[in-house]
Formats: sequence, structure tokens, C-alpha cells
Amino acid sequence: IFIVIKIEFYLKINMSKNISKLSGRKGLKDNLFKRMISATSKSQNDNEIKQLADEYHVGMSTIHGAESFYEFLRPEHKEKKAWICNGSACMCAGTQDKLIKKLSDKLGKDKIGMMFCLGHCYENSSFHYNGHNYSGNDIDQIDEIVKGKKINDRKINSVNLAKKSFLIDEELSSIEKFKNLLNDTINKEKKDILQTVTDSNLCGRGGAGFPTGMKWNSCSQQTSDKKYVVCNADEGDSGAFSDRYLLEEQPLKVLFGMLICAYIIGSDEGVLYIRGEYPKSIEIINGTINELKKANLLGKNILGTKFSCDMTICIGQGAYICGEETALIASIEGRRAEVDVRPPFPTVEGLYKKPTVVNNVETLAAIPGILKFGSKSFSSVGNKKSAGTKLVCLDGLFKKPGVYEIDMGTPMKKIIYDIGGGFITKVKALQVGGPLGGVIPIKEIEKLSLDFQEFMQAGFMLGHGGIVSIPETFSMIKYIHHLFQFSSDESCGKCFPGRLGSYRGKEMFDQVSNKTRKIPIKLLNELLVTMQKGSLCALCGAIPLPISNILKYFTHEFKNDINPEA
Repeated sequence: IFIVIKIEFYLKINMSKNISKLSGRKGLKDNLFKRMISATSKSQNDNEIKQLADEYHVGMSTIHGAESFYEFLRPEHKEKKAWICNGSACMCAGTQDKLIKKLSDKLGKDKIGMMFCLGHCYENSSFHYNGHNYSGNDIDQIDEIVKGKKINDRKINSVNLAKKSFLIDEELSSIEKFKNLLNDTINKEKKDILQTVTDSNLCGRGGAGFPTGMKWNSCSQQTSDKKYVVCNADEGDSGAFSDRYLLEEQPLKVLFGMLICAYIIGSDEGVLYIRGEYPKSIEIINGTINELKKANLLGKNILGTKFSCDMTICIGQGAYICGEETALIASIEGRRAEVDVRPPFPTVEGLYKKPTVVNNVETLAAIPGILKFGSKSFSSVGNKKSAGTKLVCLDGLFKKPGVYEIDMGTPMKKIIYDIGGGFITKVKALQVGGPLGGVIPIKEIEKLSLDFQEFMQAGFMLGHGGIVSIPETFSMIKYIHHLFQFSSDESCGKCFPGRLGSYRGKEMFDQVSNKTRKIPIKLLNELLVTMQKGSLCALCGAIPLPISNILKYFTHEFKNDINPEA
């Protein structure tokens, strides 16, 4: 049996490599993922799918297999007219039942679907209709929205509270400022630019916290005829909308970071993978790319130099797992967005099996400020492993919700009560870092500071920095069910602990919710250990963390629902 599994695994790896290389023949400008989206949006005609498969020299099963993976490409999704946000923040705020009723009355119950987090956690009441996102009191204008009236866009409340801003300031607010900083930067030695990034101690802001300079250096040392820069803009964590803020309000900073990365590693092409749930972000980034091309700040021979680099956009199709870098790469290539085994890491063998740097939005957006003001201006804030400033998102249950730029090392008590103003209702816990982040009792989080290591040592995770407030009245049984439901829906399905473990956990709490069975606590603990140690990626491997936190701190809420013998 072991030999059979090993052979099957070997064949699967080589099949993925072949698809990657075949897809890479066309490259980013005509990539298989975009073409697949276009083909499936028009019809489900097998002849069109066959033509696409023949053009890329892949099997029809590859196209159908990838197509079926993505929620937005499924026939049942296309039958809906509106989608309700079912993210953790909106769920805890208790706003979505009203939305469901109003939209069902207006459009029909069978025309309402669900989307996980639209990035409007600061207002809640979020829904998507006809290519646009709405929140807050927008539902009260549903008649006008359905008639096609444009509701005024409200900017996210963004405040800089850092001693030195790198993300919310206006230092790169125009094409002219972009041009001047780019001109100053690319006339320096590449090794000096890289040293500045390395000395800043900037670590990945997507949650993994890997040193940015080390990643860029690794890729720069690879010998290859082609390299890529990928911006991971697939921000899917409920409670997080910092990437959305940067894409829409600070797009030049994000693109500048990508361009400098490309210059250092020797790449002439980059791609932003932006989640389809963020239509405005896609529109603004696309417009900004076109402006930069007109100004000769993207494309051939930038600013009259030998440096050439272009950018393109890939639009995610409703798969949370694409926030994981290897799944994201697989998606761009037109494969099922399944997690790949590492090593090799993307800096050695990434997009189309070429050396690739994958950075998230906030990481890239910090680069312009670091290069303009020097590495010490960033590294002197916080500590070596948690340096610089961080965007922190406060959801709609805070009195002062929004996105704040805050110095690393700031006490969480100050963030919650001074910056956030406390809560509009009684809150018993915060989930920080999305659905995979820790669920932290208020009394415990007051002891922490904004520090990656401090959170980890306390048994939690800072991650992306988005905060979801859990009210005192919200059932923790329901919250555990929500987490298992999420991982069950979003698991890529590649590994058994992730695919089966998530579903069994959901099934277990379905029975608890229906009062047909008590929590088999021994079995649950075994399941959590299996998922944590055996899952291939952080999605299903990290989901046991918040569930374990709830079991540790909130068992008193459901002690009568536990079967200690099972």
C-alpha cells in the first residue's frame, strides 16, 4: 500500500509540473486561468473547452478539474443575483439575517448566495450585487440599487498613529512622486537597494512573517531565463481589509514595491492576484497600471534605462486557499488551486516552474517608505522580529472601526480602548488574524502587545492583523461550527487530514447544534492534533488553534454539552 501511495504521489507531482510548463508556454499575457474563466463564463460547451485544452496541450480533464474547483465558476453560483457576506465579522455583528430577508423579498430566495468576507467588516451588513459591494445602510436603498443607481463610495476610515508612517501617508500620492522615487532608486546599485530592504527587518505581513530581504536575495541568486514577481492580493481573512485599503487608496505604493522587487531579482514581469470579491480594487489597480504605462514607468526601457517590466492582473474566483502562495501559483497556471509540497520553494521553482517572489500587499507597500527614509527608520520601531509599522483592522463592533497604522510593540490594551474606543456591545473575545488566528479572551489580549512572537508565545497568532469581535451573547458552540464549516468549504482537498478532518469536525458540531449528540471531547482533541500535525498547509493545519483556544478558555459555556467518555 505504501509503495502504491508513493508512486501515485510521484505521478501527481510530475503531472502538475507538466501542466505548469505547458501553461507557461503562453505565459502571463495569455494565461490559462484567464482563458478558462472567459470560456466558462460564456457557456459550458465542451467544444470550447476542448479547443482550449488543445491550444494549451492539456487534457480536457485538467480544464474541467480546475473549473470545478472555483466557487465563482460553478453553475449554481452563476444562477444567483446577490451574495451575502458570511464572514466571521458580519456573522458576529448579527446584521446578515436582515439582509437575507430584504434581498430574498426583492430578488427571490433562490437567487441569494453566500460569499466569504467582502472586506467591509468595519460597517458590516455586507452584500454583493451586480459587480459591486455594499455595506452599512446601503440595503435601505435596495430599490435604487436594483434600478442601477450608483451608491456613493465611502472611503475606509484610515488613521496613521505611528511615529513615522510608511503605509497611510501621502508620500507616493501621484505619478510624479512615483517617478522621482523610482528614478532615484534604480540609479543605485542593486546590492545596495537589497541591503536597505534586508536591514529594515521587514517581514512578510501576510501572516508567515518571513524576512523580505532574505526572500528577494534567494530569488536574485537563481540563474534562469525568466523570473516573476507575484503580489498576493487574495486577502480572504474576515476582519481584515488592510489590503483592500492599500489597493484602493495607495495603489502606487503596492506597484512600486513590485517594480523594485522585479528590478532586484532580474524579472521583467509581475502579476497581481486580486480576489474577485474586491471589484473596486481590481478596477483601481488596472487603471493605475495603465497610467504608469502611459508615463513610461511600466513597460519597455523604463525611464530610458535597460530595465523593462510589465504588470498584469489575475482575478481570483472565490477560493480562500489561493492566499497560500503555492495554491495561488497553481491557480494562475490554470491548475486546481491545491497546495504544493515544499521544498522547492517558489524563489527557486515558482510560477511556471521559474524563480518567483510572492509577497503580500502590505509587505510590498512598505518598500517605498523604507527606500525613501532608510532602513533604520523602519527597523528602529518594535524589535528585530517584529519591526516597523503594521496596519490593524478594527471591525464594526468597535466604537471607532477602521484601519490604523500602528507601531509594532504597541500594547493591545491601548489599541482596543484608546484607538478603537472600546466596543458598542459587551465583547468576550477577539479573533485576531482571520479564521486561522487565535480566539483570545479580552482579559488575555489586554496582556499582549502588537508583536508576532509575543502572540505566538502566548498560544495565539497575530497574522494579518484583522480583528473580529465576538459578543458575550454569541455561542462558542456556534463559533466552533463556523470554523469547521469554513475549513470544510475552503480546504483544497489534497491531504486527508485537511479534507476529511474538516468535514468530520463540521459533522460533529452539526450533531451538537441539532442536540442529537454531545461533544465527544476525546475524539475532538485527537482530531485537532491530527489536523495540526498532518495537514499539508496552514489552512487546515492552523484551524485547530482557535478551536483549542475556545476549548481552553470557554468550556464553561458548554460543559453540559460535553461527553467526557467519548
